[in-house]
Amino acid sequence: MTTLIKDPLNLIITGVGGQGNVLASQLIGNVLVAKGYYVTIGETYGASQRGGPVMSHVRISERNQSAPLISEGKSDVILGLEPMETIRIIRSYGNPGIRVVVNSHPVHPLDVSMGNTTYPTWETIRSIITELSNTVNFLDATEIAMGLGAPILTNIVMVGALIAIEALPLKREDMLRILKETFSGQKFEINSRALRMGMEAVRNNQCTKSNIAV
Repeated sequence: MTTLIKDPLNLIITGVGGQGNVLASQLIGNVLVAKGYYVTIGETYGASQRGGPVMSHVRISERNQSAPLISEGKSDVILGLEPMETIRIIRSYGNPGIRVVVNSHPVHPLDVSMGNTTYPTWETIRSIITELSNTVNFLDATEIAMGLGAPILTNIVMVGALIAIEALPLKREDMLRILKETFSGQKFEINSRALRMGMEAVRNNQCTKSNIAV
């Protein structure tokens, strides 16, 4: 078991309903429990099951169970499945040391779809997230998942990206073991590809804070 850089180590996975927050948090939690850590997961939901805000608090410790919800300003890592939700969570739970991984693909809320309001430009979103983060990686996880023929794999692509930044004691081989326990046959194969492609997107340095012009 690798010694944590902070105990508890706090991860927030944020997005909207239907993006697979809960599955992502469960897979990560299962991996870490198997490695000997104490893991506490708390889920919060917005007004609607699909399309409303969803936030998963994942707290990791070597010593004991933690309270299920992370206090404001105390998240160490944010995995953002939706960019505007990522901004909302950084503003509440971020701090000068926060590490962030963001899916750049937006999910427009109903008000935007109906023309009642506008969604910010990508340049604005990118600038805000970069300003509020210590380190940040952007990738279009939804596009990667669509290339695999299954947009639902966005969450697994993002888990791969999380592994690649090495902010948590997660390894590809550990996650593959859990994926094999969760899925079988072709479902396992496509999930393992999604995981690998998420890791590669970050390791190829597609877009990080150090090379973004803001």
